[in-house]
Amino acid sequence: MGLFGFFSKEKKESLDKGLEKTRESFFSRVAKTIIGKSTIDDDVLDNLEEALVTSDVGVETTLKIIKRIQERVARDKYTGTSDLHRLLREEMATLLAESGNGLARGLDLPPGAGPYVIMVVGVNGVGKTTTIGKLAYQFKKSGKRVVLGAADTFRAAAVDQLGIWASRVDVPLVSQGMGADPASVAFDAVSSAKAQGADVCIIDTAGRLHNKVNLMNELSKIKRVMQKVVPDAPHEILLVLDASTGQNAFEQARQFIAATEVNALALTKLDGTAKGGVVIGISDQFSIPVRYIGVGEGMEDLQVFDRNEFVKSLFGEN
Repeated sequence: MGLFGFFSKEKKESLDKGLEKTRESFFSRVAKTIIGKSTIDDDVLDNLEEALVTSDVGVETTLKIIKRIQERVARDKYTGTSDLHRLLREEMATLLAESGNGLARGLDLPPGAGPYVIMVVGVNGVGKTTTIGKLAYQFKKSGKRVVLGAADTFRAAAVDQLGIWASRVDVPLVSQGMGADPASVAFDAVSSAKAQGADVCIIDTAGRLHNKVNLMNELSKIKRVMQKVVPDAPHEILLVLDASTGQNAFEQARQFIAATEVNALALTKLDGTAKGGVVIGISDQFSIPVRYIGVGEGMEDLQVFDRNEFVKSLFGEN
């Protein structure tokens, strides 16, 4: 069983509630595509394309979905608009699977010498520090020993906020304060985690994109110094994105992926937006799995992403 366990009734209810705005907006648009139509014709597909784009699925992913539905309609002789929801649901789930999104497996830590190092990146304001705090809570709840590293030293508020989360969750925090060398903080955090026999070390980093070269250099330096302690660190570079920013989240993903080797995504604030389609688009366009989604304010509302449950909830299925 994965770190976060099976997909419980409570998690399902939280996910359904978190995706409510997206579901209502998305299906009001899809419903309009089939008004007065009995067959899946070009007009229906054109309207569906518009509905997907305006739901922030993204142009490229939308065109891919439309093409696949067209091919299935032609091959399997689907004609009724009653088939459209099922075809759309299946193609979305397939795209997510192709981008590396597994089922709800949690984060089973690989065997071997610890700690498992997660470097978290993302611009300020996306919920990066909150995601780290909730992730630390989930790890600790599962019995893992966690150490946090406050390597976002560009803003004093970032260090303070992570300190508040560390106190709330009751896990150790390694910090040198504002203006310290981020790589030095990361080195100390990983060293401390290893000395304590911790299972997980989560490193916060600065969220600046005004100069991509400086960002790239800073993140590369952080990785190099951590590898002096744990040779294959970081095991995971988690990019946190605010789903409510829609297409802006695509651009942030593009910038960070160019700056460092992102291999996991977390989409936050899904409960406050109708732009949940961005989850599908970003994962598809960058071929990076979504690891976590934020569907509420509570500690338990950071969920391991399950592509099947996500699509079911998006389509209002039990």
